[in-house]
Amino acid sequence: MKIYTYDCIVIGTGAAGFNAANRLKSFGKNVAIVTEGINCGTSRNTGSDKQTYYKLGLGGDAPDSVYKMAKNLFDGGCVDGDNALCEAALSARCFMNLCELGVDFPVNRYGEYVGYKTDHDPYARATSAGPLTSKFMTQALEKQAEKLGVEIFDNCYAVKILKNEGNVCGLLCIKDDEYVAFRCRDLIMATGGPAGIYADSVYPVCHTGSSGLAVLAGAKMQNLLFWQYGLASVSPRWNVSGTYMQVLPRFVSIDEDGTEHDFLWDYFNDRYEGLSFVFLKGYQWPFDPKKAEKGSSQIDMLVYRECVEKKRRVYLDFTKNPFDIVFENLSGEAFDYLNKAGATFGTPIERLAKMNLPAIELYRDKGVDLYNEYLEIALCAQHNNGGIAVDMWWQTSIKGLFAVGECAGTHGISRPGGSALNAGQVGSLRAAQYISQHPGELIDENIFIPIASEYENEKFEDTDEKIKAARRRMSDNAAAVRDIDKIKSTLEITLEELKEAREPKLRDVLVMQAAVLTAMSEPLTDTGKVQEVVLGDNGFELSLRDVRPIPNDDAFFENVWYGYRQNKNIY
Repeated sequence: MKIYTYDCIVIGTGAAGFNAANRLKSFGKNVAIVTEGINCGTSRNTGSDKQTYYKLGLGGDAPDSVYKMAKNLFDGGCVDGDNALCEAALSARCFMNLCELGVDFPVNRYGEYVGYKTDHDPYARATSAGPLTSKFMTQALEKQAEKLGVEIFDNCYAVKILKNEGNVCGLLCIKDDEYVAFRCRDLIMATGGPAGIYADSVYPVCHTGSSGLAVLAGAKMQNLLFWQYGLASVSPRWNVSGTYMQVLPRFVSIDEDGTEHDFLWDYFNDRYEGLSFVFLKGYQWPFDPKKAEKGSSQIDMLVYRECVEKKRRVYLDFTKNPFDIVFENLSGEAFDYLNKAGATFGTPIERLAKMNLPAIELYRDKGVDLYNEYLEIALCAQHNNGGIAVDMWWQTSIKGLFAVGECAGTHGISRPGGSALNAGQVGSLRAAQYISQHPGELIDENIFIPIASEYENEKFEDTDEKIKAARRRMSDNAAAVRDIDKIKSTLEITLEELKEAREPKLRDVLVMQAAVLTAMSEPLTDTGKVQEVVLGDNGFELSLRDVRPIPNDDAFFENVWYGYRQNKNIY
């Protein structure tokens, strides 16, 4: 077995992974990146009509502060205050780093980074570099990694986190059908969310996630029951948020006989009320149970019923209006927005061309002509707001193992749109800062080799049909619409299959499904608590804990400066 030795290994080549490696390299650490595919991952392959980066306000006259932003993140529910404060405090630094690396965020002629409001955002902190913001971030960070000389092991699939006396000591991977091992002091997971556990998913097909590595290593997971689901196109996988909804497309379902149904109007007596909810779906994109009966998430539920309960396929039709629209009859909010945008005319595709032409070009580049084709959609999993539990330095419950980006469970119940991009940059910086000052132990190679060799008996095999069936089962029984009895029976089936799973990719899917189903099987009665799941000797264990409050440290400059000089305030 080939063995490589580094100070730190980063798993993943998304925006968080590259940033972690770049920061460590700049701090003088010997670091390498391991990735199943350098061009895979959510950061590089996903977006929306106008993908958002949520940051501290840096333009205009609206009053903002680090503490206000931290409070807004914290108020999302089940969020630890120290993580929220870090994400707010380092927001400007991390955002400006991206700007200096060449990510083209818009400014006005005076240089202000003006913003707009996104969901759960009271301060118009959001900005965007267009539909592919996270891709631009990843490309800029990758270019910086090349300049810094960060080594990358491509086509290298991580299969086991290696530990010695409870601490991280390395990583076992499969590369070109052969085992390779990485001996290291610290390990950073930047593997994205558990993208491979659902069939109805807007995660890129090439991204499956590897959070099961942490579960099997015994790391605590938290808030795994909190997900973002929303309407997305099926092929290609893409969010139909923002302008795609605000231009008021026609919703149509097609049954097994090929008959079309304008199904929305079976449920809304007032068509303009229904159409106004379609408009609101644009910036209230994530499914929200509180809006499922009388709000915009009624649209999500109606699409779900057509797809899952009636077994129909659902499409957006941008070529014609749902009916002969009198725009003044829409809600005041919808009419005012469309009127200001100069879009109270024509068909949905004509309005989309006026308001957001790149949104049309994006689908055209992916082989879909919205001028002439229906766009198939479903209610899909998009983002896990939970994940691996981390402290204020993004270190997990296992010493030497860090989790950054979406695989870190820092978001809680509801978060401002775009805050995940900020969290990934902040978390990766924090982890690199800590590792640079407090590196773990590098164990002797003679001790390491037996640890790595113990697991050298698992090979890849064709389990595609088993994975496909497991994903379908999960989407049908444990997604946006949940029934406790179905969840518990699905968990029983999943645990039985997990007992026999030896192939690494199948095992990762099943163990993450089992962890998520365990979390879902006991609904929270007190949503102020953080729910934790850990795989122990006796199976999965559930517990609740209080959130860590927002810190309220001494902010008097002279005291902070003194502590900083003594290196006590940082580490």
